[in-house]
Amino acid sequence: MVSNSTLDHEAFRARQKIIELEGVFPFPVRVAYTDIGEGEPIVLLHGIPTWSYLYNDVIPLLTKDYRIIAPDFLGHGWSDRRDCFDRSLVTQAKMILRFLDALNLDRINMVGHDTGGGVSLILGIEAPERIDRLILSNIVVYDSWPIDNMLMLGHPQWKHKSNREIVEYLTSGLADGFSRPERLTPLFKVGIVAPYANDEGKISLIRNASALNTNHTMALVDRHQTITASTLLLWGVNDPWQRIEDGRRLAQEIPNSKLVQIENASHWIPQDAPEEFAQEVKRFLTAK
Repeated sequence: MVSNSTLDHEAFRARQKIIELEGVFPFPVRVAYTDIGEGEPIVLLHGIPTWSYLYNDVIPLLTKDYRIIAPDFLGHGWSDRRDCFDRSLVTQAKMILRFLDALNLDRINMVGHDTGGGVSLILGIEAPERIDRLILSNIVVYDSWPIDNMLMLGHPQWKHKSNREIVEYLTSGLADGFSRPERLTPLFKVGIVAPYANDEGKISLIRNASALNTNHTMALVDRHQTITASTLLLWGVNDPWQRIEDGRRLAQEIPNSKLVQIENASHWIPQDAPEEFAQEVKRFLTAK
């Protein structure tokens, strides 16, 4: 079942707000984000090569009870995509802290998927005072990433590819991250790649891919045990890239953590299984 509030990518973008952040680089950067609903704040962080549209079907399932804030990372979606800054996990984590400051959010619940999960790990370890509850879903961790197609995409020679070739390359790999083929809808397929379908987006995507660095997650391994936030590991068990074994290992290393395995779900779990995803998030946050 798909929510009646599902938006196409143009309507989703039109709903986004724009904020200008100082202090991430020597120059200000723009961040696009969704901010809807009322109540306890949940910040949703996406990964690569997606943008906050990944949560399109999850957001309306949560806004009845929570304030939902979903930013696009730098270089992703409709945030700043200029070819003049770093896009690594470490930099994105710094940006998120400035973003929270700008929205006067002292303490939040954080949901991180894919590279957004890597950023969430950094913040859970290095900024524990900002995180109430932590939800990590099919995240990049250890040295199991980036996958080959992202490594290849990060090569500067890809700038000579046409925009159409980039879009076809991205869309061709989406199905590998779904267990429910009917959930890979035309609406999602077009929407998730839309920011990267022009010249600026193409170059930004290449720079995003080139910034992927397993050193940034391996540097955290010995500190997983220092995470103080109550943590939910919410994993699609059929993920071919961020495997369930990583979720199980994290559950052993992060204190006060719980692993919930979603059957018949794969990597793009917020789109593959939005009802189960939202249900488990709500169950976790209300079990206080």
